[in-house]
Amino acid sequence: MQLQDHTVLITGGGSGIGRAVAIRFAAAGARGAISGRRQHRLRETAEEITRAGGECLTLPGEITDPDHTEALVRETVQRYDGLDCLVNAAGFIASGTIENTGLDQWDRMFDVNLRSVFRLTQLALPHLQRRPGTIVNLSSITGLRAFPGILSYCVSKAGVDQLTRCVALELADRGIRVNAINPGVVVTELHRSGGMDAKAYEAFLEHSRQTHPLGRTGTAEEVAELALFLASDASSWITGGTFPIDGGRQLTCAR
Repeated sequence: MQLQDHTVLITGGGSGIGRAVAIRFAAAGARGAISGRRQHRLRETAEEITRAGGECLTLPGEITDPDHTEALVRETVQRYDGLDCLVNAAGFIASGTIENTGLDQWDRMFDVNLRSVFRLTQLALPHLQRRPGTIVNLSSITGLRAFPGILSYCVSKAGVDQLTRCVALELADRGIRVNAINPGVVVTELHRSGGMDAKAYEAFLEHSRQTHPLGRTGTAEEVAELALFLASDASSWITGGTFPIDGGRQLTCAR
């Protein structure tokens, strides 16, 4: 599973799964750009990649800003003369039910988790089809299974899964492969950034060890290995897939 001389664009590259994907892809020979809201976190990722002998361009900004998304693709292609892989890893989570989810939260969730994926795919397409390239979308187990209390997040990730399948069909005749990854609970900053305090998060992780049949939560590095597989020629006959990486969580009933 190598990406030697491949150019990649990774959103959400400053933390969590996006950061792990950027580091793993660089170790496999890729070069490219990472985006995110926090410039200092992007710089930390880029410095780790550089220390390991890789190359990384940082493009800080808000993923919902149309000017920023256009600049992401434009500057990556200008710097590296093309694009081989788009990884849509940016996203966030927030609590809320049908009774208390406000329209502002609903719209923000879809702007970040789904609309940005749709728009970046459109912008990257002319460059990906010249290779042809690959697209890897970071979805969630919540796109495959329903969970109470995180309504807008679940629906946004189900949208990512269906977008993945539709785009995979539409681009198959051009050789562009599109797949999605559906992680279970992975230890990142996602839930804390979504408003969960330290005590509640620790309790959540402990409960997750019980709800995931393998008896533990996952790591961002494990998810990055699956992303590498889907971006590489090792998965050359796979497209339109939604791949759980969740310690068996999607197989279980409510408990």
